[in-house]
Amino acid sequence: MGTPSSNAETQNNRWLTRGILGIGLANLFSDWGHEAATALLPALLALIGAPAIALGAIEGVADGLSSFCKLAGGWIADRPRWRKPVASSGYLVVGLTTFAYSLAQSWPAVLFLRALGWAGRGGKSPSRDALLADAVRPEQLGRAFGFERAMDTVGAVAGPLTAVALVSISGVRAALRWTIVPGLLASICFFWFVPAGKSLTTHRAFGFIHGLRQLPRKFRSFLVGVFAHGIGDFAPTLLILRAGQILTPRYGAARAAALAISLYTFHNIVFAAVSYPAGTLADRIGKRGLLAVGYAIGALTCIGFIFVPMSLASLAILFGLAGIHMAAQEAIEKSLTAELVMTEIRGTGFGALAAINGIGDFVSSLVVGALWSAVTPAAGFSFGAGFMILGATLVYFLR
Repeated sequence: MGTPSSNAETQNNRWLTRGILGIGLANLFSDWGHEAATALLPALLALIGAPAIALGAIEGVADGLSSFCKLAGGWIADRPRWRKPVASSGYLVVGLTTFAYSLAQSWPAVLFLRALGWAGRGGKSPSRDALLADAVRPEQLGRAFGFERAMDTVGAVAGPLTAVALVSISGVRAALRWTIVPGLLASICFFWFVPAGKSLTTHRAFGFIHGLRQLPRKFRSFLVGVFAHGIGDFAPTLLILRAGQILTPRYGAARAAALAISLYTFHNIVFAAVSYPAGTLADRIGKRGLLAVGYAIGALTCIGFIFVPMSLASLAILFGLAGIHMAAQEAIEKSLTAELVMTEIRGTGFGALAAINGIGDFVSSLVVGALWSAVTPAAGFSFGAGFMILGATLVYFLR
């Protein structure tokens, strides 16, 4: 729970509290650093001489490990006094491991660092989300999570732009070393601004298994649709890789890489612009239907990469659609979780949601990467589209 001052703000119907602002700033700086590194990851792997499938393996393994940490993090988040130190530490781990990419000399080393950083990122997420959900009234959850996603994505826009600027001046490794600055600022902002959680005298934390069993049936049905979608929702770094492959014959490798990062930046701009409106609209018209539409837009993006003639303009449209898909997914999934799960086990609910998404990301990135290398990129995109359509159907109809 928040401090008395933060509770008073909530009761006065203010949704933009000190805690929400602090979480937003922490996400902005954290994403600034790790999205710069994400944009540079394909270039770093090329510098090391890693095969194409290595990118899918790195993202898949990192997301898989992160999913288990998210589940454990949900159990921790049901103990309010632990929320702030766990989340602050998680931001710090992400910043330090992202900086350490600059020291890696092989792709297994990158895999280890990515997995370690994503474990910290996963472990902190339920605590952060629980602190945010406690800071607003139930009818304000969509806009609060939309704002959090928007701030997160402002950093995700700044990250690739910074990466492009720095890599042209000082090279890939020097650009990666710079990420320590926003990484440290993220941890400082969270620690300074966000009130610590405090247990109520009537609050009794459940054991790990018992907490999972207490999750409502409607929420567990919702997770089935989330998981189906997640199996098709592969890492966006694969979009960067595909754009670079498509553009290289016309523009050359160096300019194609810069254009691919610019497209990813545009993707994040759309993500930032749509997150808050999507959350606010979900509060007004219903979350399930809008989330299903968001999932369907993700499927449409994959289909576009298969059938639309590729040009810089068509790639920009597809990256924009991918940004809309991600904005709807991340803002609405969390606000719907807060709506479906009771306060006492809300941390477990956020952990379960994050774990299900993480497992889906693990499967999707590995399978899409394997299909890409062994068959064609179209085979990977077809796999993604099929499961996103299934997820949209289940999340809307399965109640």
